[in-house]
Amino acid sequence: MKMTKIETIYQMTFLANIFPVNCYLVEEEDTLTLIDAALPFSAKGILEAAKKIGKPITRIVLTHAHDDHVGALDHLKAALPHADVLISERDARLMEGDRSLDEGEAQTPIKGGVPKSLKTRANILLHEGDRIGSLLSIATPGHTPGSFSFLDTRNQSLIAGDAFQSRGGMAVAGQVQLMFPFPAFGTWSKEDSVKSALKIRDYSPALLAIGHGKMLLHPHEQIELAIKRAEYNLGKGR
Repeated sequence: MKMTKIETIYQMTFLANIFPVNCYLVEEEDTLTLIDAALPFSAKGILEAAKKIGKPITRIVLTHAHDDHVGALDHLKAALPHADVLISERDARLMEGDRSLDEGEAQTPIKGGVPKSLKTRANILLHEGDRIGSLLSIATPGHTPGSFSFLDTRNQSLIAGDAFQSRGGMAVAGQVQLMFPFPAFGTWSKEDSVKSALKIRDYSPALLAIGHGKMLLHPHEQIELAIKRAEYNLGKGR
């Protein structure tokens, strides 16, 4: 595991040179909030990172319910039985393996690895605008119908799950980067992904932290270019 800290955000990267999967610890005054649970073997590294920081993990917040974001959740919950588990009300269904679509949603299949044997369930369901310590909850559907991002209001650091990727080149969810195409293959709605990317842009993040790739400081220009590319590709039917 590789750990990188910027401001209040600790990025933990697993399989960094092969298939990088990130999760994050957000440091509060006395506690830590874990965002995403990475891969099944990641629990040990996450718990060791928290021990090194010297604060307890009291919340496990999920950006969405794909396997590479909930992988270690059962192991973590066993080690942290009093920690709250939070996910959007919409993606709570994906935690149960339910790929059904709602009326008014893009009627394209929900893609990506959806848990088949996950035992842990969220005890808090998130909605737009909910506060989690210093974090503001932002609905950013596209990669999945219930994807959420989280803005640290102390410093404008924004953790966006798979709304963007920086591995293989900066891209909005659903846009294939040949050097790392996997997030695109797991994206449900390209159109919703662009809308959410625009929403993230409008929050003017000082730091963008995502599920696959390095954290980006002052990412405005990279976000703009990624959105323009995605809009161009959508206009071309790609």
